[in-house]
Amino acid sequence: MITGAGHGIGRGLAHRFAQEGARHVAVIDLDGEAARSVASECYIGQCKASSHQADVGNRTQLLNCIDTIVEANGPIDMFFSNAGIGVGGGLDTDDTTWQKLWSVNVHSHIWAAQAVIPSMIERGGGTIGSTASAAGLLTNIGAFPYAVTKHAAVAVAEWLSVTYGDSGIQVSCLCPMGVETQLLEDSGALQALLRPGALSVDAVVDATISGIESGIFLILPHPEVGKFMHHKASDPDRWLRSMRALQNQLGLGPSKD
Repeated sequence: MITGAGHGIGRGLAHRFAQEGARHVAVIDLDGEAARSVASECYIGQCKASSHQADVGNRTQLLNCIDTIVEANGPIDMFFSNAGIGVGGGLDTDDTTWQKLWSVNVHSHIWAAQAVIPSMIERGGGTIGSTASAAGLLTNIGAFPYAVTKHAAVAVAEWLSVTYGDSGIQVSCLCPMGVETQLLEDSGALQALLRPGALSVDAVVDATISGIESGIFLILPHPEVGKFMHHKASDPDRWLRSMRALQNQLGLGPSKD
């Protein structure tokens, strides 16, 4: 079961899981037409697929979707919380926007875990995957709610791994930087920073599959993210100064007016 699977990384994951021999791939997306299109592409070999339109930021819709899939196809062996929203903004971000990002980028991961992990443990194990972002390990200049909620998404995955890793639950958290998706196209001034090193969706999917197969928690398709994490941990003040300098270079600092 993959959320946000109508486009981008989610679509790529759906295709790959079908190719890798999944018995059934459930494609969930807010864009129902896109979900149907991707599901039709996932009938590969013995794999079957289904499409489901749902707003995963709505608890009732997500849980109803999970119930429908389980009833029709049996227990979920892997749940990949891929859906996410990228929104810029600073201190002026309104509460409605904050709540929307919390619901999709964080709560949807929590609701999914609550729904599927107990059954996985009863059956001897399962896999939980989630797409966070390098922003969840570092930060995201000019995007206050995105940076905060992606940090929280990483924290959710980390807690699940610590708590249920010895109960047969494998948790992997995908944290890419620039990826050739619509999110990159909508990143404004950050494109100048992200596009030169942007990876294709296929490259990110390759890294994700390899990470899951190897039992890796933190999947970093961009190796430099690991180096940035090291710099941040070893000298936080120096790292913050460098980020402020980059922010000024990109013209994304706070207004002086």
